[in-house]
Amino acid sequence: MQIAFYIFGGIVILVAFLFLFTVFTGAPYVPSSPNELEEAFTKLYKLSKKDLLIDLGSGDGVVLKVANKHGAKALGVEINPLLALFSRWRFRQNPQIKIACKNFFKMDFPSETTAVYAFGDSRDIKKIAKLIQKQATKIGHPIYLISNAFEVPGLKIQKQHRAHYLYKITGGKDED
Repeated sequence: MQIAFYIFGGIVILVAFLFLFTVFTGAPYVPSSPNELEEAFTKLYKLSKKDLLIDLGSGDGVVLKVANKHGAKALGVEINPLLALFSRWRFRQNPQIKIACKNFFKMDFPSETTAVYAFGDSRDIKKIAKLIQKQATKIGHPIYLISNAFEVPGLKIQKQHRAHYLYKITGGKDED
């Protein structure tokens, strides 16, 4: 009985450590509202079969699920291995949704990327925009950024709906 207690305690400590780790390396896990996502993917940027949306910090995959419902392929990038594992299991039978367990600041975007969803925070949103600018330059076509709750300082907002902001980023700068 005591061994089971120690194993359970160890698992709880490991899970707590993984969630705290993500707090210090990026935004904490905060689930997105499917209803707000539906509106963002219809009123701000209409996702379709031609799109590949990357969700930076994909958590449990809510954004991926809604994006795929609109026909888009989706790539979730999550640094927390437990959330990435959960999402992989959740979407195991959907080849249109992929999950990468990594730091999105250290990855290259697939060349077919058309949109990025970010629920960053005020300290990281500008770094996220610079990452997208670099990737848009590298792949040679615009990438739309849908930012939840945070404006990107210095970039022109294309559209806004409630807490979501849309930016068109190409060639290292925003577009009119």
